[in-house]
Amino acid sequence: MYSEMEDRIVRSVGVEEELLLVDPESGESRAVSSAVLAVPAQDADAEDVFEKELHGEQLEFATRPQFSMGDLGAEIRRWRAEAGRRAQEVGAAAVALATSPLTVSPTVNTGDRHRWIEKQFGMPVQEQLTCGCHVHVSVESDEEGVQVLDRIRPWLPVLTAMSANSPFWQGSDTGYNSYRNRVWGRWPSAGPVEIFGSAENYHRQVADLLETGVLKDKGMVYFDARLSHNFPTVEIRVADVCLEASTTVLLATLARGLVETAARAHRAGEPPVPHGVGPLRLAQWRAARSGLTDRLVHPETLHPEPAADVVQALLTHVGPALEDAGDTDDVRRATAELLKGGTGAEVQRALLKETGSLRRTVSECVRRSAA
Repeated sequence: MYSEMEDRIVRSVGVEEELLLVDPESGESRAVSSAVLAVPAQDADAEDVFEKELHGEQLEFATRPQFSMGDLGAEIRRWRAEAGRRAQEVGAAAVALATSPLTVSPTVNTGDRHRWIEKQFGMPVQEQLTCGCHVHVSVESDEEGVQVLDRIRPWLPVLTAMSANSPFWQGSDTGYNSYRNRVWGRWPSAGPVEIFGSAENYHRQVADLLETGVLKDKGMVYFDARLSHNFPTVEIRVADVCLEASTTVLLATLARGLVETAARAHRAGEPPVPHGVGPLRLAQWRAARSGLTDRLVHPETLHPEPAADVVQALLTHVGPALEDAGDTDDVRRATAELLKGGTGAEVQRALLKETGSLRRTVSECVRRSAA
């Protein structure tokens, strides 16, 4: 989907966010997603917004496609608030944390698909309570989408670093900024992929994966970025759910810039950067480990450079697309605020240092998620 805004043609963007359901007093995760979904909606538009995820401690919502980043931010805040209202009705709270800071034994939701996944993959499913953020950006066709996928691969770890919001796991500091990324990597189809070259080859490889019988369906093709099997979009899946909605909007804006930049490069006959999957996996590990607090792997040179410099390289890379969409000033302002204030992981660690309590850390994150 495209829109003409003030004489500019821009792509639509939608976001899926997974929220953690917790006890508002103890901060411990609660498996109440079914009860939350049963709370009547006060807003008629909310009927099809929320759905269950794999675990009962999660709740997912999806925005509508938006062309204005301001409208997207307003909708994210709207559904976060509605999730919080519904959770409150059943004695819980909704919080944008990518992992539970406190000890948790996740509960797999009922349903044939969830039970199949539990039986197929065993223990990792019992430990897989993580909350991500998926950004959908519209494309003209599967062919354009695959050409985009081939060209955005090196830049995806930067989005992981900027979204990092999962430093704690089972009551301990993991030493990572996005531990969700490491836990998510246990799925056999997760992670970076090779260059596909064409839509035909992409679909052939997806079919080959399904032929193995390891995956139940296309929904389990967990590439870092993929063609959506439900919408005419590229779906970028590398981000933690972000503590604050403003960070989600920043990521969505940069994702649109990456997609538009890649599409333009394809039309201009510029080939994708031929990095192998191995270096891309190391770049993702580096991003998950240090977030924005140390060095990242530069997407073009594959050399370690300060995180702020790599973020600036991303802004430069997508600069013309941001300018044409009217997003430049907002992105620069939001990026400066993120680098100064820190990612969700940095905020969580600072809150723990200040309060001395993971429970109080969760309580403050509940407030910040809805702010």
